[in-house]
Amino acid sequence: MKKKIVLAYSGGLDTSFCAVYLSKKLEYEVYAVTINTGGFSEDEITAIEKRAYELGVYSYTCIDATETYYNTCVKYLIYGNVLKNNTYPLSVSAERTIQAKSIAEYAATINADSVAHGSTGAGNDQVRFDVIFNILCPNVEIITPIRDLKLSREAEIQFLAENGFEINFEKAQYSINKGLWGTSVGGKETLTSHGYLPEIAFPSQLDSTAATSTELTLHFKKGEIVGINNKTFSNPVKAIQYLESIATPYAIGRDIHVGDTIVGIKGRVGFEAAAAILILKAHHLLEKHTLSKFQLNLKSQLADWYGSWLHEGLFLDPAMRDIEVFFESTQAKVNGKVFITLLPYRFILNGIESDNDLMHAKFGSYGEMNLGWSGEDVKGYSKIISNSLSIYHKVNANQTEVDAN
Repeated sequence: MKKKIVLAYSGGLDTSFCAVYLSKKLEYEVYAVTINTGGFSEDEITAIEKRAYELGVYSYTCIDATETYYNTCVKYLIYGNVLKNNTYPLSVSAERTIQAKSIAEYAATINADSVAHGSTGAGNDQVRFDVIFNILCPNVEIITPIRDLKLSREAEIQFLAENGFEINFEKAQYSINKGLWGTSVGGKETLTSHGYLPEIAFPSQLDSTAATSTELTLHFKKGEIVGINNKTFSNPVKAIQYLESIATPYAIGRDIHVGDTIVGIKGRVGFEAAAAILILKAHHLLEKHTLSKFQLNLKSQLADWYGSWLHEGLFLDPAMRDIEVFFESTQAKVNGKVFITLLPYRFILNGIESDNDLMHAKFGSYGEMNLGWSGEDVKGYSKIISNSLSIYHKVNANQTEVDAN
């Protein structure tokens, strides 16, 4: 009997090569699996399935992990206001982790002998897949034909042609990866340190309907988006998708992320993530009004750790679950509305309304009046809080004179 191998399959050139190579050359029974984390439509999945069987796979399965992706990952990115290097909402890196986890779980259900992915040896994704597979299915062999054979795109196309598959894999000018939490965009400009992506590089263009501004109200309950304007959602995934449809025509949420790759080199990637950026910025504004200053301070530190570990493929580290518990605990009072104005290429956060707003007139108005303390209270407080620093500077002022002599 042939050995079973589960292939993480997207329908692109790399995974198409893997499907044929694994079945024809290595003689595996190939179980092609697409993990949809919000990036594929029903029509696209139908086309991907058709191609998979044409390439000779034994079985094809599409697992819709969009809600799982939100509930186990995206939700905590929102709670933490996570932006890698204060820029990137971790669109692709977060997806890959959930996709790898789903592949490993599927492999266990069919008692697979091996798992495979189409990553090259040059990027982050190879590590993200391998780390998850090593943890969740340690006794299953990991096979990575593109990486192991060091194949060029041309070599992959030639191999497919030699095996009877004349498929048009003309290289697109820009590499696009789409999911629930944003779309990454790579091209010749992102391979340099100075070029910005042109308008045509972004999948969604500025629409003529965006000539006038649009007012939005985002409703949050315990940190989750539950409504947009007068429309309510029982499922935050639907809210994110709806917001994306409203905001994308304004061409907002675009930027280029610069960061350190897992494999040790610097890299740039463009992205568009209208809904993600709007939700993160609106949520953060609401938190500024409803959380204590020490909650905000600690959250920002843990958000950096959470985003970095997720980016590095360390999603299964137990520290991540600990941080998630803290994030969730902080959301009990993050309730209310955030008012936003959408404009071409930008947006304005106008303010919030919340029963949990700590900026309340009955306690005083900053720079105007105080109702909870007296001037004498402030004098005493200032003297006590500055006492240790006063001692430090008096002692070291004398020492400075000694050093000068």
